[in-house]
Amino acid sequence: MLNDITLGQYFPGNSPIHRMDPRMKLILTIVYIVGVFMVSNLPGYAIALAFLYLVVRVSGISFKYLVKGIKPLRFILIFTFVLNLFFVEGETVLLSLGFVRITKEALENAVFFALRLVFLVMGTSVLTLTTSPIRLTDGLERLMKPLQRFHFPAHELAMMMTIALRFIPTLLEETDKIKKAQMARGADFESGNLIARAKAMIPLLVPLFVSAFRRANDLAMAMEARCYRGGDHRTRLRELKYTRLDLYGLLATAAFIAVIIAEGKLLG
Repeated sequence: MLNDITLGQYFPGNSPIHRMDPRMKLILTIVYIVGVFMVSNLPGYAIALAFLYLVVRVSGISFKYLVKGIKPLRFILIFTFVLNLFFVEGETVLLSLGFVRITKEALENAVFFALRLVFLVMGTSVLTLTTSPIRLTDGLERLMKPLQRFHFPAHELAMMMTIALRFIPTLLEETDKIKKAQMARGADFESGNLIARAKAMIPLLVPLFVSAFRRANDLAMAMEARCYRGGDHRTRLRELKYTRLDLYGLLATAAFIAVIIAEGKLLG
């Protein structure tokens, strides 16, 4: 399951999505998420899925690989689905057995909430899969640069966010290695009740935290050895520039939002 997580990983490539400016990709990702939250029916989610599939095909990433990143979230999806199904009030009753009461409104809300979570994860995964950590840092910093007038640490915040994303696959790989080593020594992470499983995770979490702090210390020493001093007077090997690809992406996303709004008014 740990190998199924795609968020934070980067696949090098030369597709139009890879060559887009990271600032534009960040903006369009936010716009896409807003568009998904504007959807209120299944045809709208079909449009969002078609748009996402088109973007994934253009990026050269396997859509199956992107869907695989949803597997680690299945428990969260099931929990939120059940929570919305049984605790959201509605008028049209579909099933009533004792204290169990399921309404049409609750079912729709549960399905839509789960779909929104899926599209949110998949949309952000496309961003990280097609943008290197360095370019992602530069894009975040440039977008937050106007806030520096108010003494906002734009560069430091962008660096922390990018390092956190970058170390997600590393920590997952480290977790998998420690888990396999513990299982080879007789550790059991599967059997027993919830409390027993939680206690069994202690031999896994302790070395993982030690390894994470060691990696953080090594990274800090490496940055100091290279005279890293933050964003002041920092030069870049490649300056960010908007191109026609960014314009095409903006137009495509604007068309997606327009279709979502038109569909909502037509079927609303």
